[in-house]
Amino acid sequence: MDVLNPTLDLLLKAALAEDLGNGDVTTDALISEAIDAKAMVIAKEAMVISGTSAFERTFKLLDPDTKISRLYPDGVQIEPGSTFLEVEGKLRIILSGERVALNLLQRLSGIATLTRRFVEAVKDYPVRLVDTRKTTPLWRALEKKAVRDGGARNHRFGLFDGILIKDNHIAGAGGIRQAIRQAKEYSHHLVKVEIEVETIEQLKEAVSEGADVILLDNMTPEEVKEAVAIVRGKAILEASGGISLENIKDYAATGVDIISLGALTHSAPAVDISLKISRLK
Repeated sequence: MDVLNPTLDLLLKAALAEDLGNGDVTTDALISEAIDAKAMVIAKEAMVISGTSAFERTFKLLDPDTKISRLYPDGVQIEPGSTFLEVEGKLRIILSGERVALNLLQRLSGIATLTRRFVEAVKDYPVRLVDTRKTTPLWRALEKKAVRDGGARNHRFGLFDGILIKDNHIAGAGGIRQAIRQAKEYSHHLVKVEIEVETIEQLKEAVSEGADVILLDNMTPEEVKEAVAIVRGKAILEASGGISLENIKDYAATGVDIISLGALTHSAPAVDISLKISRLK
């Protein structure tokens, strides 16, 4: 599991507390503690699976004896009507944990599914697709794993594990040259310095100062292609901003090294999943 158990447990406990409050009054009123059940989790549309660890952990926090069977691993694409998880345990536990567990599963599988669409769109090009920090607060590790389940890769995890100089940093430092120089003086030789540029002139300035990675912000495919010709391998080039399923092939064809997409996490629709009780005992 990519999220450390204590961290994931804090998130899931908070989510369960939000939903359950002082107790599931409907289930408590109708369902005996003695009833055991088995439930199936069914895909209602084509989707890429992600989030099964969090799904399982949600029920385990309510009752460690609940059994979860994963019929497919994360990262597998399945068709509508496919059963991909089974839950066995106390019916009260299944009903009380259902919404939180499904919300996680739907959201994370939605990210993986959208990511797979982008990956498939550029599969014939040697470009790397990555995510951004535009994630749901506290869900970042889960959402970034969902991106990997979809077949793309991760950008930096947070502000602590990579230098990325953006427009406001440049303004505060007094310009591109000053920003790059200060960043290189501050960091050590194992840390790359990436800087965001918006024009070809800024690109040339960043190259001359020895930036390791240059983010081409909101440039057209034509501008990105020009940037690739200018840099000629002297720095890694990342295109970002204004990129969609409709135009991503145009960007991939420029020869740019990386395409980063905030949409993978901030705009992915949840997939449609249902949980159905299949047997009472």
